[in-house]
Amino acid sequence: MLAKVYSAAVNGVYANPIEVEVNAGWGDTKILIVGLPDAAVRESRDRVTTAITNSGYKFPMGKTVINLAPADVKKEGPSFDLPIAIGMLAASDQCHAPDLDGYLIVGELALTGAIRPIKGTLPIALRAREEGKLGLLVPQANAAEAAVVDGLKVFPVTNLRQTAAFLEQQASISPTTIDVKALFKADTNDQVDFSEVRGQEMVKRALEIAASGGHNVLLIGPPGTGKSMLAKRLPSILPPLTLDEALETTKIHSIAGILPRHRALITQRPFRTPHHTASDAGLLGGSATPSPGEISIAHNGVLFLDELPEFKRSVLETMRQPLEEGRVTISRAAGTMTFPANFMLIAAMNPSPDGKMPAESQCSPREIQRYLGKISGPLLDRIDMHVEVPLVPFKKMTSRQAGESSACIRERVTQARLTQSVRFNAHAHINHNAAMSSQHLKQHCALSSPTLDLLRHAMEDLHLSARAYDRILKVARTIADLAEEKNIDTPHIAEAIQYRSLDRQLWA
Repeated sequence: MLAKVYSAAVNGVYANPIEVEVNAGWGDTKILIVGLPDAAVRESRDRVTTAITNSGYKFPMGKTVINLAPADVKKEGPSFDLPIAIGMLAASDQCHAPDLDGYLIVGELALTGAIRPIKGTLPIALRAREEGKLGLLVPQANAAEAAVVDGLKVFPVTNLRQTAAFLEQQASISPTTIDVKALFKADTNDQVDFSEVRGQEMVKRALEIAASGGHNVLLIGPPGTGKSMLAKRLPSILPPLTLDEALETTKIHSIAGILPRHRALITQRPFRTPHHTASDAGLLGGSATPSPGEISIAHNGVLFLDELPEFKRSVLETMRQPLEEGRVTISRAAGTMTFPANFMLIAAMNPSPDGKMPAESQCSPREIQRYLGKISGPLLDRIDMHVEVPLVPFKKMTSRQAGESSACIRERVTQARLTQSVRFNAHAHINHNAAMSSQHLKQHCALSSPTLDLLRHAMEDLHLSARAYDRILKVARTIADLAEEKNIDTPHIAEAIQYRSLDRQLWA
């Protein structure tokens, strides 16, 4: 007897529909799984047969052939255990499910017949909705994650026997429902706040500009000046995630297997801090099978690289393409996949090997140059703003006066982002100034003659590159947006130039 069960396989950040065809026929008792299965899928043969017998069903006798179609798509992971088991029960006439074709089924089986959680539930739920299925059967631990998809019935299942009884319409399961608005409201409280930072008003101003336009920032200063403290508070002034951004971010976390079990949706912007010993595969993603790395997990959030020169230069150079395009393409023997990587880069470093400014350092000029030279010019050009973080005066350090709160700064940032969303309304792939192309710069960053002369002198005196010219215009456009000015004036350009001059003073 032939039975067909529908499932899905995650490929990148999307899920492809998979047909699990099970044929029970005559011959020696054996089970064959075909259709490009990986080791975890091939091992499901033993898990499924043991789970079937331990659930009180008969072991399928004869030759059982299981085909995972389409056969040219590689199948990975244990999520096919449950659909294979249901297919074997249906093919051996032990499960009579009249609406089996209407459901998409995923889940890993324990030897007892219990159903364990899987990775990538959210993209699978989105695929089930696109396929117009009656419902999605998922492990109970993944039900909340799948239920954030509107217009899809999600049925949580705990074991094989309960799943079979539900499909035979002999048992009822209440679909899981999630109040998405309540999830966003529950996560509005920030654990850190800019009001806790004493002094550093100029650095706070720079981070406010960066948050308003989505610009990358390099913080340079001696140890103990608050670089890490400031960077960790940047997400608290970023605009809240939209529902589409939250779904996209949750998909990546789900595929990477780092979505907390109690979380149905990522509603706070990610903040990732990889160690400087991270490899290129850990940062970009990869290993034998392409999977999201730190820059993709930081999508729609912040990637903080502390002690930037301590990272391997080869690792840093691999970030040049994602910083420009907002996505990363990983090519491995198992295939090529593209993951989104639209993040804000915040990097921090000391100005010299001993942590002091070059004028005060005990290191030789050659040692300082070798230390600073670990960061290439092309990578430096892709960082929009270079900000000096000085030591905090004792008077400000001991002051009891609280600084401006993150909520107040976030209001201005959100208003500036709203201005940009209106400006780029006709461009679906652009939502902030940092993503502007050369064409957009010509359209939205026109300069008057005096302002253009100031920029020309800065380019010549500081020997800035053409990419730096674009970055200055983008930052100046953001400064004008914060000031609610339609045109870019000389003060806006002058402030933007200050955020490009520091690297030339140190790297010259």
